[in-house]
Amino acid sequence: MSDALNYLLKARPEALGHYFAFMKDAGKHLDPKTRSLISVITKVHSQTKPGLRQYLGRALREGCTPAEVLDALLMAFPALGFAKIIWAVDVILEMDIPGFELDALTKTDGMSGTTTGQWHDLMTTKDIPDGEVLRTTCDGLGLFVYRKNKVYRVYDSRCPHQGTDMPELALNVNGNTLTCPKHQWQFDVPSGTCIKIGNTPLKRLESKVVKGRLLSFW
Repeated sequence: MSDALNYLLKARPEALGHYFAFMKDAGKHLDPKTRSLISVITKVHSQTKPGLRQYLGRALREGCTPAEVLDALLMAFPALGFAKIIWAVDVILEMDIPGFELDALTKTDGMSGTTTGQWHDLMTTKDIPDGEVLRTTCDGLGLFVYRKNKVYRVYDSRCPHQGTDMPELALNVNGNTLTCPKHQWQFDVPSGTCIKIGNTPLKRLESKVVKGRLLSFW
């Protein structure tokens, strides 16, 4: 949030309160991913770089994939125009977020032309304590798994800064904060947000529960 907006919230709380209430109520029937993608598009339309970085991070934390972000930008072409889409992609590339690499986005199965990937069986949900974070490895990929009630979040264990694979020892004492051992970037695992030094969130992987088993897709 900008200094100017913080100022207005304190100087005119009644007026700004109505604005934020309207924004919250206007999207109450949308799922979090759709809300986040719409917010990304609005920031691209206004070419607000801090806002784009903020809402792109939120979209990724809500489970949007890099391919879905690019689809949303391209689908909004009639409103945005090509120049603003190019501007947005420049900002995204500058952020150096895992998953936006050309190799990751263009990897196909060679026949159907669709992106490769599959569901991986991680573990039984009973093995994930509520409110805690587990470090695990599945089919060669390191992962951090967080559970809150029936909500599960699965993250790539590689730091989004330079791809350092963060070990279990990177978790702090209470188990909800990760610190990359290479450059000390810190992450809040429940949200995936980078809370110190950097500004790029953890890469969240799609997940689902099937018959008491937690599965993740990559």
